[in-house]
Amino acid sequence: MVYFAWNFSKIGVVDLAFFIARRTARSAPGNRSGVMERIAVGAVAVSVAVMIVTLAVVMGFKREIAYRLSGLSAHAVVTDRRSVGTLDAHPVLRTERLEELIASVPGYVAAAPYALCGGIVRTADAVEETVLKGIGPEYDLAFFGESLVAGELPRIGDTVRTKDVLLSRTMAERLALGVGDRVEMLFVGSDVAPRRDRFRISGIYASGMDEMDAAVALTDIRNVQRLSEWGPDEVTGYELRAADLDAAGAFAAELGERLFYDDGDETQNLSVVSLQELYPHVFDWLKAHDVNAAVIVAIMLTVAFFNMASALLILVFERVRMIGLLKALGMTDGVLRRLFLYRAAFVALRGAAWGNAVGLGLCFVQGTFHLVRLDAEGYLLSVVPVDVGWGWWLALNAGALAAVVALSVLPASAIASVKPEETIRYE
Repeated sequence: MVYFAWNFSKIGVVDLAFFIARRTARSAPGNRSGVMERIAVGAVAVSVAVMIVTLAVVMGFKREIAYRLSGLSAHAVVTDRRSVGTLDAHPVLRTERLEELIASVPGYVAAAPYALCGGIVRTADAVEETVLKGIGPEYDLAFFGESLVAGELPRIGDTVRTKDVLLSRTMAERLALGVGDRVEMLFVGSDVAPRRDRFRISGIYASGMDEMDAAVALTDIRNVQRLSEWGPDEVTGYELRAADLDAAGAFAAELGERLFYDDGDETQNLSVVSLQELYPHVFDWLKAHDVNAAVIVAIMLTVAFFNMASALLILVFERVRMIGLLKALGMTDGVLRRLFLYRAAFVALRGAAWGNAVGLGLCFVQGTFHLVRLDAEGYLLSVVPVDVGWGWWLALNAGALAAVVALSVLPASAIASVKPEETIRYE
């Protein structure tokens, strides 16, 4: 007996605890502890699935809205500060020195001049307001190429100026227009007489952000310059791309400081606005989703813990004779506690496996078939986006399992109250 007790306390206690936990993991049919374990497995599975879907949707919203906003508006904009928030633009003079100054800022990737002109699209049956956005050959049309649903991209920068225009699907449907149709636009400025021009719809795009799409039509920058009576070197500003969206704020701040302290005539009154500053309400809304996700994760972890604690307590009380016998043979409370924590880990792992299967399956179905749709007017996107990143997925699983098992120390502490001299005789 002395050798047996010494063996329990000194030799391979961790492996022994794991061995006993594994052998006692299967309960007899109809046993209450088995039922409670299944309930705990289900609770962990539901919690993990809900957390995965929640974080996938939040990350999806962040990724899609950031990507589409940057596709429509770039990471930052250089413009005359008197033009910020208005379509009555004061032109920015394009110079080689200004473009070199912009390109010298760390994090710079690309710059494209653009020109804006507010107008009205008119057909025989309807009228819609729009912003005619003129772009040059420097503009990266990859985003609009991905969003193209009919026709082709407008011809930009040809030797001969074209009247091609890229219209959004939202506006095309409202005005009952299609590829190849001619459309009349009316432009009214504060200092010039109303002007009228006709364009040919070369293509129709849909980025998924219907309300923002409806406000922008793309054409050759020379068309807008002519309508605004500007010279070939006068533009509304520059759209800038940084290394990534997260670096856009620091990039814009650095460029803004350099422009402010520059004494050149071409940099007077220029300001830099990052994408986050252009659409603060959108990014504040996305931050609010972080809070919602954190609350849901906390609630799901709490539900999983209480179900796990109930199952573990029932398991402890069911095994009081075994606990008493092991204590009498020399096993310490710490090793016994570890034994039941192994049992909790088995339950948590089974629940996490089922939860991952359900959560990832739902994300796959939504990402592939877009079953759950949204009102684009309220949510900016027309479908619920999902984004499963391996980094946060691994962190979520590891954190949830660690939290549930660690919190199970509390119910497992009931082992300390078991007395061998009483429990061995327990019937």
